[in-house]
Amino acid sequence: MTYQQLAEAVGLRPPRTIQRVALALETLMHEDAAQDRPFIAALIVSRRGEGLPAQGFFDLAVTLGRFSEDPAQHAEAYREEFRRAMAQRG
Repeated sequence: MTYQQLAEAVGLRPPRTIQRVALALETLMHEDAAQDRPFIAALIVSRRGEGLPAQGFFDLAVTLGRFSEDPAQHAEAYREEFRRAMAQRG
């Protein structure tokens, strides 16, 4: 699901729909990190990101200590986070 699709699914209307979705996902990331849960935000991707979330997801994952600071490791770390989030939903 993309950020835009999520915005539409929850009924957000312009202006700043994507910004509001991003802020909500960041809040969820903080909560998930505090509870040692997979990032549910990993299930949302950018339509321009080749199936990956926007850069802000990676920046916050680093800040929260979940991902390495090495950007070369981010795609694989994301795929693992995605798998964990899907498994939790299962």
